[in-house]
Amino acid sequence: MRKRSRHVALILAGSATMALAACEDNRVDAQSFPDLESCIAASQENGLWFTEEDCRKNFAAAQQEYLETAPRYASKELCEQEHGAGNCGGDPAAESSAQQGSGGGFSFMPLLVGYMMGSMLSRGGGISSQPMVNTPDGRYSTPKGDQTFASNRGAGKVSGATFQRAPATIGKPPMSAAQVSQRGGFGAGATSRSSGRGVFGG
Repeated sequence: MRKRSRHVALILAGSATMALAACEDNRVDAQSFPDLESCIAASQENGLWFTEEDCRKNFAAAQQEYLETAPRYASKELCEQEHGAGNCGGDPAAESSAQQGSGGGFSFMPLLVGYMMGSMLSRGGGISSQPMVNTPDGRYSTPKGDQTFASNRGAGKVSGATFQRAPATIGKPPMSAAQVSQRGGFGAGATSRSSGRGVFGG
């Protein structure tokens, strides 16, 4: 029985090691920027995995994803409660609809404060991007709000799941105070991610 118990313990320990290795394997090189210009400037450094063209292409993709997936709120006050004072503005999609006379209520969104690129090259993929918005505690997050980062400028390794697209919010009714409260607020349950160079998380 003692040998069998030891054998089971060794198997469990081996499984834990494999799970940890799988978690590490899921991390990808990432770099974040407050704007397109800072990405282009960084792309001129030697040894980096992205080019100026990658900066431009992924900035445009992040802008589009921001417009389609960033959280939308029924009032500016509610938005600033979730993202910080001065960090919210009108919904460009709602403004466009109003100008075209197609109706629909007005809504407010957190401002786009940068974007993050992730290298999937080691997996046979390309480069993915995500927009970044402020969190209520002064950090930064992608639109899903499930991970927070201390900065919108720098490099590190993050989970590949960081680049999964958030559910679309464009064209849907903005969240009310009751709905925000029910969800626990933006970023509820978020996990901080730290990198080897200490840029993200903290």
